Amino acid sequence: MTEENKICEHLEAIKELKFPLKHECSECVKTGSQWVHLRTCQTCGETLCCDSSPNKHMTKHAHEKSHFVAISAEPGERWLWCYKDEQFAEY
Repeated sequence: MTEENKICEHLEAIKELKFPLKHECSECVKTGSQWVHLRTCQTCGETLCCDSSPNKHMTKHAHEKSHFVAISAEPGERWLWCYKDEQFAEY
């Protein structure tokens, strides 16, 4: 694998996936906000809304908590995203 195709250390550290317990953004539910798509944090398992959603809760969570890797919580989507290195990987 070339350097430019190398998976970042954050993605590589994921050995077991955490899947959403509920199909909802836990922060949007608290405020009555709407979301577009959901992501599940691979550090703590919290499910939050994506950057297409008005509140972008997962991006805020990733940077505030240093929980950099999330998976798509959307049915049929099988990918991870590292917020720190802005890197995508399928699983």
